[in-house]
Amino acid sequence: MTKVLLGIDTSNYRTSLCLAREDGRIVAEAKRLLKVKEGKRGLQQSEAVFQHVMNLPELSEQLRWEEHEIVAVCVSEKPRPVDQSYMPVFKVGEGLAKSLSIYLKVPLYLTTHQEGHIAAGEYTAQERPAQDRFLAVHLSGGTSEILLCERQASGYAIEKVGGTIDLHAGQLVDRIGVAMGMSFPAGPQIEELAKQAEGEFRVSSSVEGLTFSFSGPEASLLRAIEAGNASQAQIARATEQCIANTLEKALRNAIEKGLPSDILIVGGVAANQYMRERLIKRLEHPAVKAKLYFCDPVYSGDNAYGVAMLGWMKQKANNN
Repeated sequence: MTKVLLGIDTSNYRTSLCLAREDGRIVAEAKRLLKVKEGKRGLQQSEAVFQHVMNLPELSEQLRWEEHEIVAVCVSEKPRPVDQSYMPVFKVGEGLAKSLSIYLKVPLYLTTHQEGHIAAGEYTAQERPAQDRFLAVHLSGGTSEILLCERQASGYAIEKVGGTIDLHAGQLVDRIGVAMGMSFPAGPQIEELAKQAEGEFRVSSSVEGLTFSFSGPEASLLRAIEAGNASQAQIARATEQCIANTLEKALRNAIEKGLPSDILIVGGVAANQYMRERLIKRLEHPAVKAKLYFCDPVYSGDNAYGVAMLGWMKQKANNN
């Protein structure tokens, strides 16, 4: 039987299970987006917890666990590797992981959702950051942070060095999308609509050092929607461009401060192709000399693959 490690992630957006081999190959995975009612911009924790409880049995059945030898279980127990980081949704996955660990008589490893995103980025990018010390940008509906990361035997040492002071990048995208009649999450719809954009409608970005704000751009974009002085395609493109410009300015400032120029970009917002191409063009310019690494778009969103690979890192560190 194939030896695999089970990764579990129950975020505020998706229920995810993954069986992965030590070499990084995915043997089986099952994931499901949580349902958000039409016109809503997200889920309350109680709703998300209920959906995870209902999703896990069906997704577990899809994995066909009995066909593999599970050597350990790894689960994201909280959003970030910092004190007092907590969200009820993660307790659903943690409870399942602890029960399976006892039943299967295998080790249990705890990690965080953010570390799972970074690991998924490293294991699915076309190329990994060359140095153990690098910057990571985590962009999603719940996080927009610039992180100083250092690889360790059992995961990552992470220090937040910058990020948003209000809205997250994913929140900006979803709020603008929902205001234009799109369903949540709105990222893929915004990206598709923006391809039709013509003209020069833009909103300014707000960056100071390594911190930035999306509440001002949100207000400008909502006013444009209400006033009808720009097409929906122009507003979608302006949303993408604002996020890309914001990141470009903040990351240029980071490099000027002497932080690593190897930059891994992960999270659901990082799947946007326009933003990727724009950031590569601006930041890999010879005048800046950054090197960007992107998670495979399939694993940019919430997933349990990175959690499973963190489990393998912890398993190997434990056995040495």
